[in-house]
Amino acid sequence: MSDAIRAVLLGIIEGVTEFLPVSSTGHLLLAERFFHLGEGTFWDSFTVLIQLGAILAIVGLYFRKLWDVAIGLFTGDAYARRFVIGVLVAFLPAVIVGLVAGKYIKLMLFNPWVVCFTLIVGGAILLWVDKLELKPREFEATKFPLLMYLYIGIAQCVAMIPGVSRSGASIVAAMLLGADKRAAAEFSFFLAIPTMIGAFAYDFYKSRAEMTMDHINIVGIGFVVSFITAVIVVKTFLTYVTRHGFVLFAWWRVIVGTLGLIALALGR
Repeated sequence: MSDAIRAVLLGIIEGVTEFLPVSSTGHLLLAERFFHLGEGTFWDSFTVLIQLGAILAIVGLYFRKLWDVAIGLFTGDAYARRFVIGVLVAFLPAVIVGLVAGKYIKLMLFNPWVVCFTLIVGGAILLWVDKLELKPREFEATKFPLLMYLYIGIAQCVAMIPGVSRSGASIVAAMLLGADKRAAAEFSFFLAIPTMIGAFAYDFYKSRAEMTMDHINIVGIGFVVSFITAVIVVKTFLTYVTRHGFVLFAWWRVIVGTLGLIALALGR
């Protein structure tokens, strides 16, 4: 398989799974294990670097809202300032946990067995939450209480375990804290911006000396594919979950995790 085709396939996986509650990291790890799509040091960096494409999809789709927040910072808009503070507060726990334990988490937990188990457990949790008769109190992601932002950020730290899903953890936490499904999903998108830009900058800095022009071209392919795919998925996802909830994604997690465990048990 050529590197260009591999980049396209990984870009599609990243763009499809990054903002769905199914774990992009888990799917990428399984793609590497069973289909040999991302083996090697460069491809480890590649899967982090192309996340910027998915993030730019969010910036593009929510440009007007993000622009209004940016302008509000300079015009004294209290809601804009509180939202920015809220995103930073939600982002901070992941930074602390990543600095303290990130290396050990990657060393000990980044394997397909862990991914498959967490996919199944996360699917069961999504099914449970979807059946709860929750009574939402918060309908606008930019106006959550500050303490709610902090709790969501703490919940996001669980997603450092591959297979948990960053968006899934933050969406479930937001819903249990009183957000409706759409607002919970939208805040998971906003929280992804600093989280994934930080991961991109860190990984790019680490791998900058190893990047050749061929590597940059391959990353560019994955970047564009993940951007286009993420735009399509996010627009579809919000409409779908508002009407139908998370059952489809929960069962997807359970099926993928179960098939993965069967394949691992058979020595594949």
